[in-house]
Amino acid sequence: MVTLSEFNEYGKRIVKQIWPSSHPLAVKLLEDRDEVPEGAKRPTVDYGKCLSTCQVFALSRKYGECVAQLFEDMWCPEPVIGFGLAEPPQYFLDGNNRYPDGVASQEAGANWAREFPRLETGKYVGIVAAPLTTASFEPDVAVIYCNSAQLTRLLLGIAYHDGRDVPTVLGGHAACVYAVVPTILTGKCQAAAPCRGDRGRAGAQDDELIFSVPKDKIGVLAFGLEQPGTGSLPSGFSMAPEYDLSPSYAEMARQMGQKRADGSEIRGSSGEERRRALQYR
Repeated sequence: MVTLSEFNEYGKRIVKQIWPSSHPLAVKLLEDRDEVPEGAKRPTVDYGKCLSTCQVFALSRKYGECVAQLFEDMWCPEPVIGFGLAEPPQYFLDGNNRYPDGVASQEAGANWAREFPRLETGKYVGIVAAPLTTASFEPDVAVIYCNSAQLTRLLLGIAYHDGRDVPTVLGGHAACVYAVVPTILTGKCQAAAPCRGDRGRAGAQDDELIFSVPKDKIGVLAFGLEQPGTGSLPSGFSMAPEYDLSPSYAEMARQMGQKRADGSEIRGSSGEERRRALQYR
């Protein structure tokens, strides 16, 4: 059983490996109001206003706040539906959330509504977010805002254990929902894109993506990121033709009959040799 302090330590190890520009988040769905962590802020109580969930995430990842959001704290309706805090209205199910401004037909809007990731209605009463490194609660999912280079490392880190790629569900709306719900439903890592609300209302940047990790794989990710074969940051860069291949890549190339342009055999080089070749280019 992973302890709370171990989750905090996993967060620190992840930060050390990818150096994100904001805190990786610990996110938990609340089944009861009594589960709101002591000291957590509430939008309507502490700020006197409702907030969208992307804004709650921003307060946690940019300012280090622990913020709990119940139904009465919600402003954007999409996470209310996605987290199962209320029954989706027929208006939503009929596609009016997207039609006529966002899709070509009401049928297209209904398709999106039908496929929208949703948790069981009534199971949860709210959500809480805090930095993974300091959270006072065990997360259901870790949510990491990252750039594409950091995402590459996260994908390599999580694949270190079992070699599996990350299947994902991408949507242009409701980043907070796509960052949390599919991961909880599948128990697998997911990638998501910040939506227009996340950018326009919560400060997500144009170079940011989102990587989400279920509770039981957060430690797996931290360990995988620390392995030499999963790379490092910052990345080197070279446009040299016929650059040095790793021994395994060179062996695959040889077995398939690939050769250099001059007809000579492809030879592999060590990781250290390749890193030196990139360092000063």
